[in-house]
Amino acid sequence: MPITTRVSLVRGAPGVYETATVELDDPRQGEVTVKLAASGLCHSDDHVATGDVPVAVYPYAGGHEGAGVVTAVGPHTPGYEVGDHVVFSFLPACGHCEYCARGMSNLCDLGASLLTGARAEDPTSFRMTENGKPVGQQCGISTFSEYTTASIDSVVKIDKSIPLKSAALVGCGVPTGWGSATRSADIAPGAVVIVMGIGGIGANALQGAKHAGASTIIAVDPAPFKQKVAHEFGATHAFSNIEEATELAQQLTNGQGADATIVTIGVVQGEHIGQALASIRKAGTVVVTGLGDITKVGAPIPLGELTLFQKRIQGSLFGQSNPRFDIPDLLRMYRNGDLKLDELITTEYSLDEVAKAYEDMHAGTNIRGVIVFDD
Repeated sequence: MPITTRVSLVRGAPGVYETATVELDDPRQGEVTVKLAASGLCHSDDHVATGDVPVAVYPYAGGHEGAGVVTAVGPHTPGYEVGDHVVFSFLPACGHCEYCARGMSNLCDLGASLLTGARAEDPTSFRMTENGKPVGQQCGISTFSEYTTASIDSVVKIDKSIPLKSAALVGCGVPTGWGSATRSADIAPGAVVIVMGIGGIGANALQGAKHAGASTIIAVDPAPFKQKVAHEFGATHAFSNIEEATELAQQLTNGQGADATIVTIGVVQGEHIGQALASIRKAGTVVVTGLGDITKVGAPIPLGELTLFQKRIQGSLFGQSNPRFDIPDLLRMYRNGDLKLDELITTEYSLDEVAKAYEDMHAGTNIRGVIVFDD
């Protein structure tokens, strides 16, 4: 029988997250229902509220970075059972489309449904309703919810010994930042790296750059709190602006510039891409991971510099990570003491405090805010 669950949703954009009670369908074949233990408060959900990332239906229940315990399994759905601990991957991975077959499951064809609020196989099929009307699920999962029903393409089973509050972070922010450094930037030992924007993504780009062997890791953020915290995650230097970071990188490289600059700013503008391109050496790489208004076009890029200096601009979705491998792998690193997760959590919130959490994020006081649900 369908159940009711409390969620945090927006009713339009621009809008503010508010708590509501919705009806949640039982899982169908290939689906599970999960009781959430924790959900990260990622900037992408704020982009939905501001309208920078348009979605197909309102109201729209947010959240795409979470972990919990399976409470129900759809019929004819082998491999899952009640009591399993799972992390949600905001990117579904079917395992058999062209991109999954190429080892690029972060680009799985199912990703086309992420902002529809419905199911990939049926864009008119919703699992949440309010007074009989559809409620969209962020990325098909909606982790700003006490319970949620999702496709098994969007969940990854994890070891039950791992704290769910920490595990929730590897559903988006950790692999996105980590992979931006280790995969998208292709950082080599001894590299000079700049990370622009030290939030939930940027802090993990710092961790990834350190793990890859970068010798100089320069953090850029206007918030003094974030400049200080950056050193805890691997930064060797921290500045309030990209100009100072670029100057240091050039001083250390005989005037050449950074090997890679990773753009993890919360609201990316075209000018940030231009600044990043100016900060790197010949044959260097700019990795663009952050989002802004996704409908905007254009960045001030000198075409001659791009061609004649053989510079590269690389987009990075989920840090080019593969959910079913990288989520368990990062948790193994956490368990071995090689990856900081607990230290990322600045403030814990209740489900009713989502709007307050995003106010704090805009104020620059959080690395990662996390919703912790009642037992």
